[in-house]
Amino acid sequence: MKRTIFEADHDHFRDTVRAFCEKEIAPNHEHWEKDSIVPRELWTKAGELGLLGFMMPEELGGGGIDDFRFNAVLAEEIVRVGGSGVGFGIQTDLVSGYLQRYASEEQKKRWYPKFCTGEMITAIAMTEPGTGSDLQGIQTTARRDGDEYVINGAKTFITNGINADWVIVVCKTDAEAGAMGFSLIVVERGAEGFERGRNLDKIGLKAQDTAELFFDNVRVPVSNLLGEENQGFVYLMENLPQERLIISVIAAAACRHMIDMTLEYVKERKAFGKPIGSFQNTRFTMAELETEQQIAQVFVDRSIMELLEGNLSVADAAMGKWWTTELQKRTADTCLQMHGGYGYMSEYRISKAYLDTRIQTIYGGTTEVMKEIVGRTMGL
Repeated sequence: MKRTIFEADHDHFRDTVRAFCEKEIAPNHEHWEKDSIVPRELWTKAGELGLLGFMMPEELGGGGIDDFRFNAVLAEEIVRVGGSGVGFGIQTDLVSGYLQRYASEEQKKRWYPKFCTGEMITAIAMTEPGTGSDLQGIQTTARRDGDEYVINGAKTFITNGINADWVIVVCKTDAEAGAMGFSLIVVERGAEGFERGRNLDKIGLKAQDTAELFFDNVRVPVSNLLGEENQGFVYLMENLPQERLIISVIAAAACRHMIDMTLEYVKERKAFGKPIGSFQNTRFTMAELETEQQIAQVFVDRSIMELLEGNLSVADAAMGKWWTTELQKRTADTCLQMHGGYGYMSEYRISKAYLDTRIQTIYGGTTEVMKEIVGRTMGL
C-alpha cells in the first residue's frame, strides 16, 4: 500500500538523510561496532545538515519544523543502512521533547544551539540497577541545598552514556511523595562526583555506547531543573507515548529492511537446481511477512498522525509498541531461517539485524508492561 502521510518536504528531507546515511554511516558502522562507540564527528556532521535540531526554533539554531514525520524519516533511513546503533534518536525523539515542553527560556538559549549543531550530545537517565520498566522504583535522590541540588545514586543501560555531555537525570526530590516526588535535573559533563562506568557489552546495537552512570554528592545548580520540582513522573508519562511510537517506527522499518534483504536472497540462492524463492513454502512465508509488515505500517502511520494532532493515547502507543516489536522479533527469526546456514554467519546483514532486534521488546517498557497498560485501560 502506498504510504500517504508524507509530503514533498518530507521526501526532500529523506533524500538528504539517505545520502548522509549512505556516505557517513554505512561504510563505517562495522568499525564503530568493534569500537563500541560512534565518533563525535558523526554528530557534528549531522548537525551541519540540520538532522539533529530540525524541531527546534530557527532563532536558536534549529530548523523551525516541529513535525514528527521528520523524526520518522530520520529513523527509517538509519534503519535502512543498518545503523540503528548511532544514538541520534535519543536526542531527536526523546530529549528534544523534554526540552521543548519544560525548558525555561534561559535554558533554551543556553542549550539549544549546541544541541542542534551536534556539539552537545545528550542522554536521559531513567533506569537503575534495581529498576527496569517500573519507574516508580527509582532510588536516585536529589537533595536541595541552597541554590544547588546534591545528587546521589546510580543509573544503568543509559544510551549515549559515554558520549553524552548532558544528561537528564530522573531523581527523587521528595522521599515521602512516592512517584509524585520525582524531578528531572540536568547534569553536565565535568560535574564533580559524576562518573561513568563501563561501556556495556551488549549482544546487539554494538556501535551504540550504553553506560553505567554514578552520582556521588554531585552538586548541580537549581537552574538545571527541568520544569517544576516533583513533576518529573508526570513529565515522563506525557513523553512516553512519543518514545514508544518511535520504537514502533523503527520496528516497522526494520521489518521492511529484513524482508527486502531476504527477498533478494531467496531470488538468488538455489537449491535442487532452482531459486529457493520458487518453492511454495518460501512464497507463503514471504507473503505472510509482507502482509504483516504492511498492516503494522498502517497502524504506525496512523499513530504518527494521531501524535501530530495531539491525540495519541498511552494505550494506543503501548499497543503499537508491543505488537510491532514482537512482529520484528518474528520477522528477524523467520528471515534468518530463510537464509539457512548463511544467516548464522556474522558477515550477513540478517545476522546483525537479528541481534539488533532483540532489545526492541525490552526498552521503552517491556511487552508485558505494555499489555498491562492496555489491559488497565480496558477496566481490568
